[in-house]
Amino acid sequence: MISQAIQPTTTMKTLSAVLLTALLLVTALPVKAKALPDLMTVIEQNKDSVVNISAEGAEPKTSASGNDFGQFDLDKLPPALREFFKGMPAPDGRRQGPRGRRAPQSSGSGFIISNDGYVVTNAHVIDSAAKIVVTLKDRRELAAKVIGVDESSDIALLKIEAKGLPAATMGDSSELRVGQWVVAIGAPFGLEHSASQGIVSALARSLNQRNTTYVPFIQTDVAVNPGNSGGPLFDLEGNVVGVNSMIYSRSGGYQGISFSIPANTVKNVVAQLKEKGFVSRGKLGVHIQDVDQELADSFNLPGPTGALVANVERGSAADKAGFQRGDVIITYGKTPIYTSSDLPPLVGNTEIGKEVSVTLIRAGSEKKLNVIVGMLDKKKGEVVAGGNRAKDTFGVVVGPLSAEQREEVRSDKGVVVNQVMGGSLADKAGIQVNDIILSFNNKDIASGAELKKALKDTPKGRSVAVLVIRDGASRYIPVHLPK
Repeated sequence: MISQAIQPTTTMKTLSAVLLTALLLVTALPVKAKALPDLMTVIEQNKDSVVNISAEGAEPKTSASGNDFGQFDLDKLPPALREFFKGMPAPDGRRQGPRGRRAPQSSGSGFIISNDGYVVTNAHVIDSAAKIVVTLKDRRELAAKVIGVDESSDIALLKIEAKGLPAATMGDSSELRVGQWVVAIGAPFGLEHSASQGIVSALARSLNQRNTTYVPFIQTDVAVNPGNSGGPLFDLEGNVVGVNSMIYSRSGGYQGISFSIPANTVKNVVAQLKEKGFVSRGKLGVHIQDVDQELADSFNLPGPTGALVANVERGSAADKAGFQRGDVIITYGKTPIYTSSDLPPLVGNTEIGKEVSVTLIRAGSEKKLNVIVGMLDKKKGEVVAGGNRAKDTFGVVVGPLSAEQREEVRSDKGVVVNQVMGGSLADKAGIQVNDIILSFNNKDIASGAELKKALKDTPKGRSVAVLVIRDGASRYIPVHLPK
């Protein structure tokens, strides 16, 4: 059988010609590409608010700044992070020793948040520093004092004596969306005011490491390297939406994953550090764990989501609200809880004493409980005050001496100053972090409680002598106690 080819008719020929002509015309039209983000404006408007931080006499901790992370036990990190942190070269080119320890000097980035000299950076950048220097965009180098440090969020608040400074604007990190463009400015490897860009890769990322429980990290693909720690992460409107803190790497350099502390977390921490020198956090009083498929089946849950309550602390906020073992928390306020790590940042950042509605599943049925959030006491040492606000207090946070410090003072007396509250009496007198207080008004001091008592027993409206050891040398510092 011979097949006969179908021959196009005149009408079909005409139609084909018309379609071909239309196609050629369409392809010839200019294609309007979607405009790329205007990064130049963001960088130009905000670069002057970014500063370099140099900390001398510190025993720094590894992070994106190339130092050793104070809030992380290296042995508990994932292998890729552990190898990265142990062998990373420092910004000045020196290589760290075993467990990341190196000479007592570190550097990082920071940014100005007010025109009168308040500066934000990472806590690990200035960890245990005896001297902190802030370098501005105009090359001025200014000594900085520590207003407060919060290791649990890796945030430190500094103060430099200057006026009319270019301050960055803090944004609302709750409005961030995955895929959104962001820009980092800092000093990677000491290369000042370097900018890098990328997108938000994930939100509310939990790294499951101790002391980061209360940080719902922003994950990005912005290039962050040693020296970027403490620098700002901007959105395209020029608002700070995060503080760059760390990276994940198998090579010791940037590999596409970086983590930033959300701006809303930073604002809460900074406000408390500025007000009282330390941070108070909300607490429910429940021990929680993740829900896997087997647990979901055994608890008659619709799926493996939520935070399973394994224990309720007696007398806690959760206990008073009626929480029970076996409850599965699925929402806190209006926020869904998908894993157990979602809950602590929400609770920790809740105002103490606030009533929050919590939805849970108990015995297969949904139930709502109203809980009045309690306070988590995570202060480092004892707060020694004398009033209700930092400017009216003695204003130090003290702790017990280490074995090395005991050997230095050759005594069973003394307490070490872990924090000095900005504007406090101790701050005005010149008492510094790492000072060892031996006596107050000629009374030996062996604990924070004894320092509190000595302060309480001392008549006000006069100056008293405080004996401290600093850099191996003893000295008396006069502190005026107002009436």
